[in-house]
Amino acid sequence: MQPFDPIILSLILITPLAGAVLLAILPDRGRLQQTVALIVTLITFGLTLHLPSHWHALAAGQFAFDQNLPWIASPAIRYHLGVDGLSMWLVVLSGLLAPLGVLASWNTISSRKKLFYALFLLQQVAMFGVFVSLDLFLYYAFWELALVPMTILIATFGRTEKRKRSAIKYFLYAFIPSAILLVGILWLYTVTGTMDVPTLIHMAAAHQIPGSTQALWLASLAFLIAFAVKVPIFPLHGWLADAISDAPTAAVMVLAGKLGLYSILRFSFGIFPEQSHRIAPLLIVLGAIGIVYGSLIAMLSNDLKRLASYSTVAHLSFITLGIFSFTASGLDGGMYQILNHGISGGAMFLLMGFLYERYGTYDMRQLGGIAQTLPWMVTLFVITSLSNAGLPMLNSFVGEFLILSGSAQSVLTQHAMLWTTIATTGVILSAAYLLTMIQRTFYGSFGTRSGELTGALRPLDITAREHLAVWPLVLLFVVMGLASPLFMKALDPIAAAFATTPVNPGPNTILRVEAETYGPATAAQTGVQR
Repeated sequence: MQPFDPIILSLILITPLAGAVLLAILPDRGRLQQTVALIVTLITFGLTLHLPSHWHALAAGQFAFDQNLPWIASPAIRYHLGVDGLSMWLVVLSGLLAPLGVLASWNTISSRKKLFYALFLLQQVAMFGVFVSLDLFLYYAFWELALVPMTILIATFGRTEKRKRSAIKYFLYAFIPSAILLVGILWLYTVTGTMDVPTLIHMAAAHQIPGSTQALWLASLAFLIAFAVKVPIFPLHGWLADAISDAPTAAVMVLAGKLGLYSILRFSFGIFPEQSHRIAPLLIVLGAIGIVYGSLIAMLSNDLKRLASYSTVAHLSFITLGIFSFTASGLDGGMYQILNHGISGGAMFLLMGFLYERYGTYDMRQLGGIAQTLPWMVTLFVITSLSNAGLPMLNSFVGEFLILSGSAQSVLTQHAMLWTTIATTGVILSAAYLLTMIQRTFYGSFGTRSGELTGALRPLDITAREHLAVWPLVLLFVVMGLASPLFMKALDPIAAAFATTPVNPGPNTILRVEAETYGPATAAQTGVQR
């Protein structure tokens, strides 16, 4: 065991928290706040790299870098931290995006910098806490903490006059289901006497969680609804477009998807496996519809931020479709796509923010004809768009291919091929609206805004700071597209544990699967072969 292993997760949590406290103490002058925030986030990212560099293979249900200390005797609450393959990579992803968010905000946040960077670091603490907590009370504390800094960031640093309205909408959408989640957690503790997540997962696998069928069903819905709103899963996406449109770039990069999707996999699938299988056909349908809906609205959007927000709906619906197929391929692809969306979506939001700095607008009707003026900008936009569209050899292709393969094999719905076919149209639509966006924004005749900035007023192309922020993500497009097994081997045991369907189901498989009592099973028990 490495000397840092028992405390590495606590160090990852404490470092950005200490940075936020330090920023609150330091004066708000010059570049001091940005510099300190950048140093803190780089140190934190360095700590997160300890996890994959010292990773070892785990069986399903096991957690690495475990730290389990008593906290409160009654109720039984412990300071219990640990990661599996999915949460480990999400911690690393969050650590990577944080310094890039600071670089993206270097010039755009010119006032109240102390508040902005302190809140940004607190948001990072909350996200890390959600990913590493193995006690339900501790998890819920971090889950709620994530809501506060994001709401204030949108309300205070949003770009439009409607920013306070967007912040309130985001808060209400997230807070009300979270209150229902708390009720579900308290009921679970009442009937089991524990909030320890590995213990609850083991009890669920052995069908040892007491309670009637109706009570377990309601408790599972309390968890799932809170997570589905946070993803958001169609049609619970009403907050997303406004929040993304108004939130600063650094906040947008961490706003959607990761917390809710991770929580579904960890808690809904882990603690309520039977109920998750029962509702899977509905979520498969919603995932397929969300892909087409998000893509069509994105195609009709004139605003870059709104296009990106509805593109996010479509991409998150892809992930929903994959994980609720409960096949090894679908789950592997869904988990991999969570990482891909954080990288490709983060790069897209970074570039849109850089473009806004130069022209002061996200309206494509006011842009156009700027490809010759900003050659590096258009090059990076094209590469990032191809990544988001799922071009072969880039990262998103791997996730989307596995998701569609897995959803076609799902036996949880009698119309798996129909919904997979509908979802496949999203691949075509995403390429259509992304390439149309490139054409309208960078080619053709000058728009009203891009045409008036000429001569000495012509904006500079990508700067060194901006190159530094974008290129790590672009390199990951290629690495994750060509070397996906490096990342997949940590995700495979989780997918095998949740997958409950054979790759080639026989004619009577649907009847058999619907008749049995579902629970997590190993790949060997279910006959899943990769």
